[in-house]
Amino acid sequence: MKKTRQSRHKNIVGERVRLARLAMSPQVSQDDLCGKLARLGVQMTQASLSKLENRQRYVMDYEAAAIAKALKKNVSWFFEDTK
Repeated sequence: MKKTRQSRHKNIVGERVRLARLAMSPQVSQDDLCGKLARLGVQMTQASLSKLENRQRYVMDYEAAAIAKALKKNVSWFFEDTK
């Protein structure tokens, strides 16, 4: 099995997930987003979402797609360079 490079950041979308969540009107809490994801068939706890937003957890492609749908964003927006 090929070893992956060790990095302290497990994803590049975490910061954008938080930005999108807080930019909604009204703001969406982590618990609320977890509920929206559950309705889309994706189970994620608030602790897992927190780790994802803090880039301490990998994000699966189906999770990214569901998060984008729940937050009314295009998936590509989460991968845009913010610098």
